[in-house]
Amino acid sequence: MAYDAIVVGSGPNGLSAAIVLAQAGLSVLVREAQQTIGGGARSLELTLPGFLHDVCSAIFPMAAASPFFSSLPLASHGLEWIQPALPLAHPFDDGPPAILDRSPGLTAASVSPDAEAYRGLIAPLVRNWNRLVPELLAPPIHFPSAPISMARFGLKALLPATSLARMKFTGPRARALFAGLAGHSIVPLERPGTSAIGLVLAAAGHAGGWPVPRGGSQQITNALASYFCSLGGVIETNHPVISVEDLPPARAVLLDVGPRQLLQIAGDRLSAGYRAWLARYRYGPGVFKLDWALSAPIPWRDSDCRRTATLHLGGSMEEIRQGESEAWNNVHSARPFVLLAQPSLFDPTRAPAGRHTAWAYCHVPNGSTEDMTVTIEAQIERFAPGFRHVILARSKRNTQQLEHSNANLTGGDITGGANDLRQVLFRPVPALDPYRIPAKGFYICSASTPPGGGVHGMCGYHAARSALRHTFGR
Repeated sequence: MAYDAIVVGSGPNGLSAAIVLAQAGLSVLVREAQQTIGGGARSLELTLPGFLHDVCSAIFPMAAASPFFSSLPLASHGLEWIQPALPLAHPFDDGPPAILDRSPGLTAASVSPDAEAYRGLIAPLVRNWNRLVPELLAPPIHFPSAPISMARFGLKALLPATSLARMKFTGPRARALFAGLAGHSIVPLERPGTSAIGLVLAAAGHAGGWPVPRGGSQQITNALASYFCSLGGVIETNHPVISVEDLPPARAVLLDVGPRQLLQIAGDRLSAGYRAWLARYRYGPGVFKLDWALSAPIPWRDSDCRRTATLHLGGSMEEIRQGESEAWNNVHSARPFVLLAQPSLFDPTRAPAGRHTAWAYCHVPNGSTEDMTVTIEAQIERFAPGFRHVILARSKRNTQQLEHSNANLTGGDITGGANDLRQVLFRPVPALDPYRIPAKGFYICSASTPPGGGVHGMCGYHAARSALRHTFGR
């Protein structure tokens, strides 16, 4: 059977691309290699029966911020967001944690003596959030509709996170909180541009929270898929695409894959120059991920850590800086920056009554097979003495196992490629339209295109709009 368009890959970006095309009245097929759809937004029983774990992503500030997701009737298709009392907590060895509260004022109070400095840095972003978000999640080369706001943001965002933190804050608490936010870039914090992700995630927390979906990240996927199918779309699972020659006839093919996979699937359709650019594409550090079935909540030393689904475990800015630099330089850190999620505190569907789940990872060299279990659990014990006593079972995945479960996680890289400044602006290649592949009717729509990693669907949205313009004349 022939289709107007085929999307390869059913992650949030692939499904978003499929929805945009189906909304335009086109016949669309989505093909997925795995048995379940979702890519990085899937949930499975990884430890014990009845304990539901998010396979990759678990906390969704950018999904809550996504202009495209907000335009869709996802609630009518089963998606329900849960907002924990706090978006984030960052505990310390001494004293209470720094917190990211929905209120900038309460957050500022937790990072004394830098309360006023924090408000001065973040409050303007929160005030202009609705104008900034479409710009932040747009292709890098475009005419901004809010040029002044973007210019003010850009002057700070281009700085290294360590430089901005030292420039704005005098105390260790605010510096550490900002370093943890910037650590989501998975780039050494002394590199230019690392302030951007810290500023965006802080503002997102205040403006829209860091929510979790009831029933796990799979529910985001299921809602997108349900809406797509309601538009007449078709999804086929257990259909790995080894070559584009395996696909039915279609006027457009959109590939929710990384550059390495694109070379494998469609390399013979590409020019030598484009293949050379793709071959130079760089992947960043990977992650080592743990999931736990727990007999009780994590016994955090401070009660604020039980008011959030998300914690940054890394102590001071200098400790986080060192850990991130080591992972980038192919060293396994003895004290890595650990990101931890505990959604079952707020979503009882994740575990049997009285039981809990938790999820954590640290950054490691790309392709690492090192077992970081002891190191990660030591970081948790540091702030939650007795944690190991509540573990019923654990699932561990190194970078190669993560890539085996999702081919887009090349070497365990969960953001679709290294997020240094050049590659954030020009991914996967320098181009006015980075989604358009120089082969008739072919497009790339993965996190290896702007605006990059995160569950927001905007890579797929922009790629589909490019296909509508260039292939379908819409």
